[in-house]
Amino acid sequence: MNATFNNRDPVYLQVVRYFKEQIANGNLMVGQEIPSRRELAATMKINPNTAQKAYKEMEEQGLITTERNFPSKITKNENILQSVREELISAAVDSFVQSIRPINVPIDELLRIVQEKYSQESSKEGL
Repeated sequence: MNATFNNRDPVYLQVVRYFKEQIANGNLMVGQEIPSRRELAATMKINPNTAQKAYKEMEEQGLITTERNFPSKITKNENILQSVREELISAAVDSFVQSIRPINVPIDELLRIVQEKYSQESSKEGL
């Protein structure tokens, strides 16, 4: 579990985002066990209290389930899993639109450029 943390956002929220990204890209599967809070803290080199706060947040959002004395697992709720993907896409698009809007690029030109760049990156990655 490699995550690079920034200084802008609380670390526990960055951990939650990391898990969302891993779920969205298929690295974490439905019902898969995840590391204990202590294991996560050690692996990510974060405070155990921060790991606990991240797990609590993920439980509140329904991303993970924790049953007494058993490891936490990724939710099996397909609606939540789909909303995670949509949330990440929406956040990326919002950021992109906010950064590109001042340039005043016509939408058809913008879509063409995005499609070309996306295709180029996909071919580099073998997608």
